[in-house]
Amino acid sequence: MLPRHTTGASGFPYALVDAVLALEPGRRGRARKVVSGNEPYFAGHFPAIPVMPGVLLCEALAQLGALVVASDDPAEPPAEIRQVLRARFRHPVLPGDAIELGVETDSDGPPWVCRGTVQADGRTLAEAEFVLDRTADAYVHPTAVVAPTAELARGVRVGADTRIGPHAVLQGRTTLGARNRIFPSASLGSPPQDLKYRGEPSALEIGDDNAIREYVTMNPGTESGGMLTRVGNGSLFMANSHVGHDCQVGDHVVIANSAALAGHVVVESHAIVGGLSGIHQFTRVGESSMCGAGAMVSQDVPPFCMASGDRARLYGLNLIGLKRRGISDESVRALKRAYRALFVEPGTLQDALRRTRETLGGVMEVARLVAFVEASERGVCRP
Repeated sequence: MLPRHTTGASGFPYALVDAVLALEPGRRGRARKVVSGNEPYFAGHFPAIPVMPGVLLCEALAQLGALVVASDDPAEPPAEIRQVLRARFRHPVLPGDAIELGVETDSDGPPWVCRGTVQADGRTLAEAEFVLDRTADAYVHPTAVVAPTAELARGVRVGADTRIGPHAVLQGRTTLGARNRIFPSASLGSPPQDLKYRGEPSALEIGDDNAIREYVTMNPGTESGGMLTRVGNGSLFMANSHVGHDCQVGDHVVIANSAALAGHVVVESHAIVGGLSGIHQFTRVGESSMCGAGAMVSQDVPPFCMASGDRARLYGLNLIGLKRRGISDESVRALKRAYRALFVEPGTLQDALRRTRETLGGVMEVARLVAFVEASERGVCRP
């Protein structure tokens, strides 16, 4: 596939690469361009003595360079020429010339510093050194649907088949995967609500197949949290819910109406956070767990469990969630025994963890439960 034009200039987007002859991704490439007499730019460029403009020779090299540094990720915008550092035009390129383009780079960019040559019949016609970079403007995948009047901030990227509703705002370094649905008045990527934030170039990454309903807010990361807020795939964020800075949200999660995740919260896959719940910063919510409506969670919620109440406590296993997920009856029975051993029977938690690992550690779900509790830094909710 040939690249789109890279200049970003108005007017007809000239395709200046006819065929790619060789390509070593990330390093070098060769291509051919046959210059015909009916090229549209000849009409206004020295029509009596038609010569291919030097700026278009640079553009042809940039189009080949964009193929050399192209990403495998379809959500990544193409590279564009940012600067010509040096150019020399040794001989004119005339109608009928079959020119060979060559580009190579040693940069691991972005940005990439590239060197290019234009040759014909074994002689060098032009040379250029130039800089390619990903577009800093908003990039919308051709299959995404964005309202014509929408304003996307610089750096926003919208993946394939994504729909963005009216009055939704996407800002900053926000990346959306494929097939997301952003409903009206959602706000994604606005600066973190953290007094320590000083404008660092942090990011918000959202995966595929998510539904982000009305008035949902998601903030990017901060320097103290790795500079990244990440949301996985296939999740539902109901109206008015909030994902704070540096949160890590897994796949197939439900965050119900007006629930709020403070900064640095981890919500593992298949978890449900009920409406009006609040999750304290640095707290973890384990996989397939459920936080009941109105829960105020200040300690980690173990996987496969239910938690509820102000300063939430455990209320057994999330049996309905386990059934919906297709967890086997054998694993559910083992989890029931592990729950009793860890949270109900007398004795120290360390002894209970050791006994549970020895007797039930061969069951995958129990092993994950034990590992989660052992790794807890805030402590886990108790019955």
